[in-house]
Amino acid sequence: MLGLPLLPDWIASHFNIPPGTGIPVILTGAAGKPEWGRAEWGFRPQWAQPDAPKPINARAETVATSKYFRDAFAHRRCLVPADGWYEWQASDGRKQPWFVTPGENDGAGVLFLAGIWEPAAEDRICCAIVTEPARPPLDRIHERQPLALDGSCLQAWLDPGLTERDAVRAAVRRLPTEGLHAYPVSTEVNRPESDHDGLLEPLPNASEA
Repeated sequence: MLGLPLLPDWIASHFNIPPGTGIPVILTGAAGKPEWGRAEWGFRPQWAQPDAPKPINARAETVATSKYFRDAFAHRRCLVPADGWYEWQASDGRKQPWFVTPGENDGAGVLFLAGIWEPAAEDRICCAIVTEPARPPLDRIHERQPLALDGSCLQAWLDPGLTERDAVRAAVRRLPTEGLHAYPVSTEVNRPESDHDGLLEPLPNASEA
């Protein structure tokens, strides 16, 4: 796995993280070793205009070739640790939130999502999470999902020596979706100001993916 220093004091538990929030990431430091960083969730290259978009996601299909993302993909990849993510399922004109997390029998407990980062103003950094087409059974909920990485390839994803798309893709191993557990949760999560552990409670009598 990764040889990381202790968690910084500023990292705290959150149960609802809206775009623009500062989130913990793992990146390769100046000494060539993994280290913790804090990144604003919303990506904008340094060369972009101040009013340019700040997407929170980058599509795996184009992240290596898109002008907006390609330099970060080649040189500034990061990991976004999380114990799960929310996905919204469209049904009958409404969107039902689901929570996706490692299964109860999975001892890992933490997911490592593939990300890219970019320097920002005032010595800060910003980031985006790489997404891919959803795989079964998660494709029943939404057409896309974050690229969750298998623990065997975390070092490779951070390796600054891997800059070519084919080399990165050859080194990456997706986390099998069969080990993930998904269930519907309250629409309270749609309110950015809501942030408590009750948001993770499954809806009563609801089916699971």
